[in-house]
Amino acid sequence: MTQPQKHEHETTQTDTGDHQEAEQRTQDNRKRGSLSFWQTLVSVGQASFGVQNQKNKERDFEQGSIKGFVAAALIFTVVFVLALVVIVSVVLG
Repeated sequence: MTQPQKHEHETTQTDTGDHQEAEQRTQDNRKRGSLSFWQTLVSVGQASFGVQNQKNKERDFEQGSIKGFVAAALIFTVVFVLALVVIVSVVLG
């Protein structure tokens, strides 16, 4: 009967260790700095189409800046609208 309790205790220690490792990775990511322009642009594109995963969302909120995302969103919007205009012109013309 003591062995299962000991096993449960070991599992708790492992879970605590995993949590500490996750915290350490989060702190390391924060120290690395902000996202590059291309990472920001890709994140905006993925978010626009609804295909961005949870890991990237968390990274964006931790490392991204509002100025970078606004600039990337404006660029993405202009390129997207121009692409639609070109496609419609080709199909109709």
